[in-house]
Amino acid sequence: MNPLHAFRAEFPVSRTHVFLDHAGVSPTPTRAVEAVRAFMSSAARAGRPAFDDWEALAAGCRERFARLIGCEAREVAFVRNTSHGLSLLAAGLDWRPGDRVAVASSVEYPSNVYPWMDLERRGVAALDRIPADDAGTVTVEAAARALRPATRVLAVSSAQYATGAVTDLNGLGRLCRERGVLLCVDGIQTVGALPLDVKAAGIHVLSADSHKWMLGAMGIGAVFVDRSVVERIRPPLLGWRSTTDNFNFDRVHFELPRDAGRFEEGSLAYPLIAGFSAALDLLAEAGAERIAAHVRALVADLAVRLERLGCETAPGPEHRRHVLAFSHPEVAGEVLEEELAAAGAVVSLRRGRIRVSPHLYNTFAEMEMVADAVRALRRTSANNPGGTA
Repeated sequence: MNPLHAFRAEFPVSRTHVFLDHAGVSPTPTRAVEAVRAFMSSAARAGRPAFDDWEALAAGCRERFARLIGCEAREVAFVRNTSHGLSLLAAGLDWRPGDRVAVASSVEYPSNVYPWMDLERRGVAALDRIPADDAGTVTVEAAARALRPATRVLAVSSAQYATGAVTDLNGLGRLCRERGVLLCVDGIQTVGALPLDVKAAGIHVLSADSHKWMLGAMGIGAVFVDRSVVERIRPPLLGWRSTTDNFNFDRVHFELPRDAGRFEEGSLAYPLIAGFSAALDLLAEAGAERIAAHVRALVADLAVRLERLGCETAPGPEHRRHVLAFSHPEVAGEVLEEELAAAGAVVSLRRGRIRVSPHLYNTFAEMEMVADAVRALRRTSANNPGGTA
């Protein structure tokens, strides 16, 4: 039996649906739901806030996230979402006249485009647009051509949202080290699904919220800021928590912490952090390598089945790890999404293709079910040439 099968019981959605949209918004495991409920129940009964316990909860969650991506807890700050974390760098870096930013704006999710476009609009930094390759991702070669002597930041996603094509972060990290460029990564499309070591990859900033592959709730995530650059980024938001003596409310002492704590300006979303921490526990129990191997095997299995039916799949095997996008030879993507939903499969439509993104608790039988639904559609379309094709 697949050793990950035991975790399936923690996902009630698996009893009613074939859920394959973890690149969108994941269902929350029961342990995360219970952690939030327990926190709120305790808060409802308590006579006063248990700040020491709440801070210990937050510290534990930072430690878990740090272990997941290979950094130190003091390099982690909580953010509301991926956009929040990326904007901290865009708004706070010590920009100089003539600075430039390189980004593949044609394929990136808007969160990793708009903050840099706004810098250009305000005359803070010029934007150099990296052309994506045929797989829709940023290659080391394309990035190298786009970087200039004045480039300060290279902004990329760890995987493209539309197809799941993974980015060569290690290669880009080496390039950035050679050129003296900061590597900023939107990590939401891989963290929790694929192993990552931010230090080995040479990443300086990585932001990801928890509601996709990390199986947490919307509204809470984390940003990694490497200790070598943290003091070069001025917090764009400031509050009582921004100082080194933050719980001393009777003293005005404005000294920014020399770690990622400087980016947490006010009260934390402790209930969401409780759920986030529980979800990270689940991922740690399952094991990053084991999750990645299982998900990759599911995607490969489905790709073979769909290609036998004449479907076009993406990305290619060299960029494919945890997500598969496909188009039907005879049925429009919108119709295919509706029909798969009627069969009980939850998927996404991205740029005209169906995006399938399984996680640790999904099964090969579910991959077969998706292929069978596509086969049935193909048969119906062939028998009804004047229909929806």
